[in-house]
Amino acid sequence: MKKAKSILLIILLVFCVVKFSFPQEKITLTLEESIRLALSQNPYHLATEERVETARAKVREAAAGFFPALNAQGLQTIDEKLFVLEFPSLIPGEPPQRMSIDFTKDYQFSLSLSLPLFTSGRLTSGFKQAKYSLLSAEEAVKQSKHTTVFNARAAFYGCLLARSFIRVAEEAVEVAEKHFKNVKILYEVGMASRFDLLRSEVEVANLKPQLIKARNNLKIAELRLKTLLGLDLSQPIEIKGDMTYEPFKADLEECLAKALRNRPEIGQIRYQRKIAGEMLKLARASGLPSVALSGTYNFWADQFNFKKDTWQKYYAVNLFFTIPIFNGFSTSARVAQSKAMMRELNLTKRGIGDMVKFEVR
Repeated sequence: MKKAKSILLIILLVFCVVKFSFPQEKITLTLEESIRLALSQNPYHLATEERVETARAKVREAAAGFFPALNAQGLQTIDEKLFVLEFPSLIPGEPPQRMSIDFTKDYQFSLSLSLPLFTSGRLTSGFKQAKYSLLSAEEAVKQSKHTTVFNARAAFYGCLLARSFIRVAEEAVEVAEKHFKNVKILYEVGMASRFDLLRSEVEVANLKPQLIKARNNLKIAELRLKTLLGLDLSQPIEIKGDMTYEPFKADLEECLAKALRNRPEIGQIRYQRKIAGEMLKLARASGLPSVALSGTYNFWADQFNFKKDTWQKYYAVNLFFTIPIFNGFSTSARVAQSKAMMRELNLTKRGIGDMVKFEVR
């Protein structure tokens, strides 16, 4: 037993040594690879996609309201107080006679079925709300995708820009150091003043902090890129790419029309307004009548066996008709809430439209 424990301990130690002795392999990142990793690993974008799955499940939940519901129930009576009947004695002077009667059954099983026939549009409005919520969530995924791609591009080019600044700073320091060496040689032979020597030395001292800052900025840019791509912060990376300028000419009116037509924010507000409209219908329907069908099938017995004539059974089919008469003015309050939400979304749509126009311009 001790030998087995020793072998296991040695294996664990070897595993740890191997794991921490070899550094992680460096990943080469191009712009396309950065975008791919961001869309597949960024936690915020993945969370937005999960909201779509939640919305799909809510659509199925809303659709389930149109189908009948079937439930089974079983009951066993463990203890009960019997009903006692008291009869007056036929013999004068004798106490009354009492008799215990069991009107209940010890075992009861039932099947119940319910089906909504008419709900004044409640089920339809609820289903449409869930459907529009799904479409709104899909628009949110589009917006998240655009934002994630934009951030990935910005972070990638930020690394390239920081790397360029390092090259510029290194060249500046190299030139300043060469100049300082030349001035020092001239000073030693008496062809340069001490002021020239100090000035060139100060120039080198001023440029070195800028080089350190540029290198730190590259580290920060790489950390920002790795965070955006969902990579481990200790993962070494190598940025592969160049910064190029590509001129772009576009018609302003065409860009404005395309942005107002295709921006996901506009699509989200459009579906949210439809959701608010269905909420208004649902609020009004809460004060309207509804019709439902229900049925029950029951089995009763005093003994749990399957012999013939042991179980008594009966069934009932019921038609429910419900008319709300007074609900404390909750219907009017819900209608007011829905109308206020409609006005809020209209104002939000106008604000988002102005913001989109500003961003395009």
